[in-house]
Amino acid sequence: MENLIHLYKTFEKVIYLDKKINNREFEGCIFKNCDFSSSDFSYNTFADCEFIDCNLAMTKLSGSSMKNVSFKNCKLLGIQFNECEDFLFSVYFVESILDYSSFANKKIPKTQFINSSLKDVIFIGANLSGSTFDNTDLSGAIFNDTELKEVDFLTAYNYTIDPEFNPMRKAKFATQGIPGLLEKYGIKIQ
Repeated sequence: MENLIHLYKTFEKVIYLDKKINNREFEGCIFKNCDFSSSDFSYNTFADCEFIDCNLAMTKLSGSSMKNVSFKNCKLLGIQFNECEDFLFSVYFVESILDYSSFANKKIPKTQFINSSLKDVIFIGANLSGSTFDNTDLSGAIFNDTELKEVDFLTAYNYTIDPEFNPMRKAKFATQGIPGLLEKYGIKIQ
């Protein structure tokens, strides 16, 4: 990965632990079975890239661009996505672990979170309009001043969301999710 620009390359079984990789461009690249945990990927550009079976736990992404980037079966613990560039920010997650990550104040409409774990993830001030949380664990996730218009929570679970502080017009919830919307009132639903 010494070049500054990488076009349509596949990186397989690359192990860069605690390394610094900055000011690089990755377009149309695929990362398979890579371990970049605790590395510094600040000020990079990722466009139309795929991460498959990768470990990016605690990786720094300050000032990085994420344009149409998908993560499949990846470990993304503690990632501060809120520090990424806002312009054209677009990500997609399938069967990934994003526990303790942050999307605070991020505009991420229509984002897909599928079969993933988002325990203790911060969504304060984020815009999630039209997003989908499909079979996703939201234990301890923090929603405050979060735009949830038309968000699909039908198969999400373990969430607690206060409707007074999160605009959620036309959001979809399953009956079993009602306790997560009424928790602050101490109402018991059996």
